[in-house]
Amino acid sequence: MATKIKTAVFPVAGMGTRFLPATKANPKEMLAVVDKPLIQYAVEEAIAAGVTELVFVTSSSKRAIEDHFDRNFELENTLAKRGKDKLLSIVRDVLPNGVHCVYIRQPEALGLGHAVLCAKNVVGDNPFAVILADDLIDDGERGCLAQMTDLYQDYQCSMIGVEKVPPEDTDKYGVVKVDPKTDRIGKISEIVEKPHPDDAPSNLAVVGRYILTPRIFELLEKTGEGAGGEIQLTDAIASLLKYEHVMALEFEGNRHDCGSKLGYLIATVEFALKHPEFKEDFLDYLRGYCLPSK
Repeated sequence: MATKIKTAVFPVAGMGTRFLPATKANPKEMLAVVDKPLIQYAVEEAIAAGVTELVFVTSSSKRAIEDHFDRNFELENTLAKRGKDKLLSIVRDVLPNGVHCVYIRQPEALGLGHAVLCAKNVVGDNPFAVILADDLIDDGERGCLAQMTDLYQDYQCSMIGVEKVPPEDTDKYGVVKVDPKTDRIGKISEIVEKPHPDDAPSNLAVVGRYILTPRIFELLEKTGEGAGGEIQLTDAIASLLKYEHVMALEFEGNRHDCGSKLGYLIATVEFALKHPEFKEDFLDYLRGYCLPSK
């Protein structure tokens, strides 16, 4: 029987310097897009794909994430007494029954690869997912990770979510070269971290969705400092290619780069325009703002 993905790792120890001062005391992953923090969107995507163990690699300034996924009995009791049943349900459903959290401290800011390595003892010898909450994927009916876990059942190997980016932007991403299998699926033959546009093997960029086999841990332990003086997950995946297949999936859905202020603002507007409570009123406001009457 094919192995299923039950564990997802969320590297959330970064300082979020691009959003200062908002992130001085508040984790960037707790920035809200309309009425939910980024990390909750990421967790909901994982749960929809069948994940039941959530591993958060955190730092000392990220207690708000732990509090968000913990029970708040005082708040729940207050909402219950006031008859606010809808809000009470929202608060209680932040984390469904049968899903549990593990929190691991990353002792030093040594990069994404090091953050993933910190989860080794919890993950063990099982394949697992990695989700970066900065990449908010508006996926319509099928979540990005669900698309990847479905594909994993067929290939039983590591895989990465990718999307096409403008060629001049390749120096902002890990970039892959693939041998196509279908229109959206390919076997990775090369992966490079932030290549200059003149040297990039393609314009297929890695986004914050991975499924990895446990062999990645032994390779991360051998991976030295890469770009930015950090342990790069991309470098370890490049080594992984020597031992096993790694697939790339050009996923269905629209990615919002919420690690940038502009991407975050665009995501907020687009998610607000689909919010069942006020989408029509918000659209009317935008029309009036963008097309004011003379």
